[in-house]
Amino acid sequence: MIVYHGSIEEINKPDVDHSKEYLDFVYKQNLEISIIEQLAKTKNITSRQAMDIYYKSRLSEQIQSGQYGIENLDYKYLADDLIENESELFAGVK
Repeated sequence: MIVYHGSIEEINKPDVDHSKEYLDFVYKQNLEISIIEQLAKTKNITSRQAMDIYYKSRLSEQIQSGQYGIENLDYKYLADDLIENESELFAGVK
């Protein structure tokens, strides 16, 4: 597994068992941004529209609460899942 961090120091054995809450927050925030960008691209809508849809979704709630480990899935898969399973959120969006 390749792990990136904000340092010039090489970490040969990262300690993933003792995660810091703020790092989890950054990871989730980056995941959410990627999902929103993917929604905008896939549905040909503005980033603002995609953001509004995402934050109204059950997916957003699941990621924030860490349900089912869903935050560990690929952002493209999660965006497609939202489009397929919460299609009502896209009604009226042009």
